[in-house]
Amino acid sequence: MKTLLMAPELFATDGGIARILRLYLKALCDLAAPADRVRFVALNDAVADSQDLRRYSDRHLDQWQVCNGHKGAFIRASLRQALSCDRIICGHVAQLPVAWMARCLRPRLRYYLIAHGIEVWRSFSFAERVALRGAHRIFCVSEHTRRTMLEHISLDPSRLVVLSNALDPFFEINAGAPLASCPPVILTVTRLSNSDRYKGVDHLIRAMPAVRAAVPGATLRVIGRGDDLPRLQALASEVGALQTGVEFLGFVSDKDLDVQLRTCRLFALPSQREGFGLVFLEAMAHGRPCLGANSGGIPEVVTADSGVLPPFGDVPAIATAAIGALQRDWPQPAILDRARHFSYSPFKQRLASLLTE
Repeated sequence: MKTLLMAPELFATDGGIARILRLYLKALCDLAAPADRVRFVALNDAVADSQDLRRYSDRHLDQWQVCNGHKGAFIRASLRQALSCDRIICGHVAQLPVAWMARCLRPRLRYYLIAHGIEVWRSFSFAERVALRGAHRIFCVSEHTRRTMLEHISLDPSRLVVLSNALDPFFEINAGAPLASCPPVILTVTRLSNSDRYKGVDHLIRAMPAVRAAVPGATLRVIGRGDDLPRLQALASEVGALQTGVEFLGFVSDKDLDVQLRTCRLFALPSQREGFGLVFLEAMAHGRPCLGANSGGIPEVVTADSGVLPPFGDVPAIATAAIGALQRDWPQPAILDRARHFSYSPFKQRLASLLTE
């Protein structure tokens, strides 16, 4: 069996899609039989560092190509590799027509799509519709993504299956500092771009004066960068949140992020359009309760034992939920168990069963 993974990117960024596709690369290699081979073509990666490859692959990875953002090179490389492959795992719906073209050239080829979230919560182009109808299976990261896709295209529902995202196998699940000993810090980690305003960071900022009035010393720490940062800083100043505990930390290293996750009292991202919400798992893997929004795929990740879910955009409700979460005595073992539910081993086993159906 020869498998080709088509990816928008694998190592070029540390975004959610890149992280989950690295997980697929590792799982495909781990599941490979002795004679099986795995390959990948990545659109936006400029280099494939040997250390990264060793971390997420093994001897079963026999070919790969990075295209440095050149779509023509990506299409040519994907088609060339696919001609000697048995199946394609396509990491983004925009690339699915290439998989369909490959199947036209090699009719025995099967191809699968990974459906992450907002990129498939929409109407599809003609080429995308044709390609979607030819997919053997569509791996949806949440039931919400599955339902929303079916609202936009008529497909056999049995071909859309839920394969939840998972924690990186190298991400340790360990309790952080005892919550009662932590200062009342609310931590959020996200891109701060104009296109990502649905993440709800502005709602957290607006909620902070009320939170701080009920929980003296409460602080909101915002990790991330992007073109929306000046607007958010101005908003914090406008509502007086700069004086009531909003700190913009910008980019931080992985080591510093780990420290922030282990020592905050609450992780918060009241987003409207998360297909899954991998960052919640990373917070829960440190025993941190989470504040999300009752929207998108988040309710499938954050449960009553691991967090709170106020309505998206309801600032008073977000403030009330944050106050209650900061004052609650959360059981870290239950939160850690929730994180383990989405660990690498169950993900790999679920992928294996779906690929052999």
